[in-house]
Amino acid sequence: MKMTVTRPGNSLTCEHPNFLQTSVRVSNSSPAVHTVLSEQAIVRQPCMGTERMTTMKAAFFNGRGTMEIADVPQPVPTPDDVIIRVRATGICGSDLLMNNDKTEPDDIPFGHEVSGEIVEVGGGVEKSLVGQRVAVETIGQGLACLRCWYCRQGQFRQCLNKAENEGGGFAQYMKRRAVGCYVLPEQLSWEEGAFVEPLAVAVHSVRRGQMRGGETVVVLGSGSIGLTAIVSARALGAGQILATARHEQQAESAGRLGADQVLPADGETLLAAVEEATDGRGADMTIETVGGRTGTTLEQAIEVTRMQGRIVVLGGFRRPITLDWLPPLLKEQSIIFSSCYGIQDGQHDYELAIKLLASGKAPLAPLVTHSFSLEDIDRGFQTAYDKKTGSIKVQIVQT
Repeated sequence: MKMTVTRPGNSLTCEHPNFLQTSVRVSNSSPAVHTVLSEQAIVRQPCMGTERMTTMKAAFFNGRGTMEIADVPQPVPTPDDVIIRVRATGICGSDLLMNNDKTEPDDIPFGHEVSGEIVEVGGGVEKSLVGQRVAVETIGQGLACLRCWYCRQGQFRQCLNKAENEGGGFAQYMKRRAVGCYVLPEQLSWEEGAFVEPLAVAVHSVRRGQMRGGETVVVLGSGSIGLTAIVSARALGAGQILATARHEQQAESAGRLGADQVLPADGETLLAAVEEATDGRGADMTIETVGGRTGTTLEQAIEVTRMQGRIVVLGGFRRPITLDWLPPLLKEQSIIFSSCYGIQDGQHDYELAIKLLASGKAPLAPLVTHSFSLEDIDRGFQTAYDKKTGSIKVQIVQT
């Protein structure tokens, strides 16, 4: 099965064995027609699936520091959409940071680390997809137009004409394009399926940094994204991996997932260890996963990375920062920004993430330290904020 995107003078065909395949044809005089293909036939039909509910439960940040549950209309699919019954949704560090910055209540439920079951399909989607267990690409491909220049390059996160986001995984149901759903192998649990998104983020960063086999890699930070960066670098062929961690549970997990050394977050200890491990050169590649409100970890990345090495910035910086650009200039370092996921070398980062999970090369299930119901989501957020609870990954699980 192939995805073909065709418009006057342009075409792209990519192999995608995991995601639910789509053919899109666009003319200058008519809107796009989206149909999901099977190996047998292209189908057109009314919405199919389970009996529709009119409302559902969803969680919203109330603008006053807590999450609240409300009854809202259940989403309705357009022709190329599916409705997913959400089974597991991870609370991401970005969810925590964004809530801290908000002064107004949410108008839609958020949550982007999602696994679930397709329960309804739009009129242009094959009805046999109902019942499929999927990881949902909520941010890019699940909303993408599939027609613009970026979509034709497989960079759906940068789509210029995304559909309106009507809500994410902190709800009983959510809607996304069928092509943004990636089938989960039977051996993966819902909780592991919700790890596809953060693992794909890390896989993307390692590939963006063009890591070569045997290279020395430093990972700054061992939160859930730092830990997935460690397992991605190890699975994709890193030599030595050195990581920093602030909390005991993070340090233990970093070692279990493949870090050769786990060190305190202060720069002096790390720099000495990196220099000893590399005959004084520094790391070939450093992945910064912390972000925040200061440039401390960026300065640390510049310091521990060798001359002509690469720095991949994965952490989200929530404020403007001041940085001395002379050291990286003199060291001729490449600073590469990495955000979300897409197709690289003909393969989507979600596909590779699913393969790593299914093969056992990314044993992430133990990172789920706490699970809460949707109704108890506020306690889940408070647990995720408080690392003294031992939390690494907190998930909202709906059975």
